[in-house]
Amino acid sequence: MFETPIMSGLHQKCGRCGKGKLFRKYLKFHDQCDHCGQDFSIADTADGPAFFVGSLMMIVFAPFFFILPIVDVGIALKVGLWVLLLSAMAGFCLTLLPMFKGVLFNLQIQHRAEEAKFESAGKHGSPPGNWRY
Repeated sequence: MFETPIMSGLHQKCGRCGKGKLFRKYLKFHDQCDHCGQDFSIADTADGPAFFVGSLMMIVFAPFFFILPIVDVGIALKVGLWVLLLSAMAGFCLTLLPMFKGVLFNLQIQHRAEEAKFESAGKHGSPPGNWRY
């Protein structure tokens, strides 16, 4: 259905088949895809989605934090604008967080991401002949 992990993640669908739902609750993954059986227990997006959503939110909303204090309006309107701004920020974060989590998880599936393993025995060979010390 969706050809890229980014598009399937934005629609909160499985990264392998593009049809099964990723989440059973707001940010809780299903155990596996109900369509293709992809295992979702490997899900480890950590803080990535929150970082990207928070960064995007500050890019979008930061100008309002500088403009709103210098706007010459009544105090009641200014308080109302602050409440509106903070509500918009909360809605922005809560809306985008599942999408970004889906995208990052689907990219992990596509690239077979896993925890790094260090199995070096300390034998790295000698440097090439053209290296200078």
